[in-house]
Amino acid sequence: MAKYLLLKHYRGGPAPVNDVPMDRWTPEEISAHMQYMHDFATRLEGTGEFVDGQALAPEGTFVRYDGEGRPPVTDGPFAETKDLIAGWMVIDVDSYERALELAGELSAAPGAGGKPLHEWLEVRPFLTAPPTITE
Repeated sequence: MAKYLLLKHYRGGPAPVNDVPMDRWTPEEISAHMQYMHDFATRLEGTGEFVDGQALAPEGTFVRYDGEGRPPVTDGPFAETKDLIAGWMVIDVDSYERALELAGELSAAPGAGGKPLHEWLEVRPFLTAPPTITE
């Protein structure tokens, strides 16, 4: 089994086929989308492939260390950032091909008008071993 992170980009990734921003969806369309996501996760829980997933708020702040005894440096919040991750899901599957299959299915979540989004999802494998350093 291998773990993969499925990233749902609200902004910053390629445009989905059904490219109506979520802030223009009706409450019923948002509910249908959230129900699809819930049902998808529940099904994967049943197969043992679901690890975790969350929707994310649009606000975020960058933070970095600024030296011993100094407060962290912050920059943000960045609600207007070019790249906005709407949420994520971690899956634990037998193969990369299975990860792609599930990501493709998840990309069909309904959007405006109840039509599938066909959104692009980013599939990222978890690092299983530290990278080898060569000189």
